[in-house]
Amino acid sequence: MVKATEKIWHNGRLIPWDAAKIHVLAHVVNYGSSVFEGIRCYDTKQGPGIFRAVDHTRRLLDSAKIYRMEVPYSLDELTEAMVELVQANKLRSCYIRPIILRGYGDVGVLPKNNPIETYMACYEWGSYLGPDCLARGVDVCVSSWTRIAPNTLPALAKSGANYMNSQLIRMEAAVNGYEEGIALDNAGYVSEGSGENLFVVRNGNLLTPPLGASVLPGITRDTILKIAEQLGIPVSETLIPREMLYIAEEVFFSGTAAEVTPIRSVDRIVVGDGRCGPITKEIQQRFFEIVTGSVKNAFNWLMPVPGVPEAEPVEA
Repeated sequence: MVKATEKIWHNGRLIPWDAAKIHVLAHVVNYGSSVFEGIRCYDTKQGPGIFRAVDHTRRLLDSAKIYRMEVPYSLDELTEAMVELVQANKLRSCYIRPIILRGYGDVGVLPKNNPIETYMACYEWGSYLGPDCLARGVDVCVSSWTRIAPNTLPALAKSGANYMNSQLIRMEAAVNGYEEGIALDNAGYVSEGSGENLFVVRNGNLLTPPLGASVLPGITRDTILKIAEQLGIPVSETLIPREMLYIAEEVFFSGTAAEVTPIRSVDRIVVGDGRCGPITKEIQQRFFEIVTGSVKNAFNWLMPVPGVPEAEPVEA
């Protein structure tokens, strides 16, 4: 259950949380015509910092362009709105959800008279796959559902419609007792999880499926690639057959929500020794050092949010 905050940003102004409503006949309700992002703001020693805000916003605008949505806000305006929103809700740490959608107008598939609405919310959110998954790892299955194929829906766009496929993957996994599912692409190669990119360690090399395997160009995925390069870990983007998941030394998810989550088994086959492996642990540690501001990085990935007070201590 999402914990409500005070304000949501809508078309350039802050409105009350409960005022953020759309009509039941809005185009997005009937056809899934939305693009969105998930962005984390971390509580650092220097104050709240939004992780890779510019890169997330650029991908949001790219998604909108792919779907022919004309957004009346620039990249700078949207990133400034994120800062304004976190300040207004006085959150030191939160998850930020910008959404661009087609609103109420025509009800047909062609959205020529539907306004483009831009919303942005933020709220508290902890670990995505469970409170202790970052340490112990998760049990996953290979899904019977195939990832969206080329020329069906654009995998490079983070759109609401794409996540109907993700829901099928995640629900099937949950029903069968797994914490997440991994989908194959239409050629039978490993693609990604329902909401995460995937990395495999084999013979000390870090492997991840290429964008051509129907994967979202994850911001955290790109972060891991850059971290691996800094740490001197050999890394390549390559097609990964399903059975590689069973014989890999390590497998892990990456994503804004999942962060860096080790996978301890696939289809009940234990990965490595069933624990967070050394390369995963090294990448995970460096990732959290960066996002919490414990170490400096050459990429300036944290956008500061000034003026948010420290949380008041809770009386015993």
